[in-house]
Amino acid sequence: QVQLVESGGGLVQPGGSLRLSCAASGSFFSIFDIGWYRQAPGKQRELVATISVRGRTNYADSVKGRLTISRDVVKNAVDLQMNSLTPEDTAVYYCNRDPPLNYWGKGTLVTVSS
Repeated sequence: QVQLVESGGGLVQPGGSLRLSCAASGSFFSIFDIGWYRQAPGKQRELVATISVRGRTNYADSVKGRLTISRDVVKNAVDLQMNSLTPEDTAVYYCNRDPPLNYWGKGTLVTVSS
């Protein structure tokens, strides 16, 4: 099965930025629509951004204008640029197919706090 590896999380102050990256083997990113999901403490996992095979993007209302999903063909990765972060963005972030596979990577923790 394809291994999904998320990276780039960390601690950032409110208003700050982070760039997350998701790596997967083979041609996974070129044949599936890909999403970034997040799960905040005590909450269900939610889809926050998607990018289609053709490059069309969609965002949850809560992140629109602040998060940008993109494909990096050279790295064979899907990135999530996160700007103007707020404490409500604190969560473990995961990438997966949209709709998701029946398994997940380990995710990367984003903590927004002063």
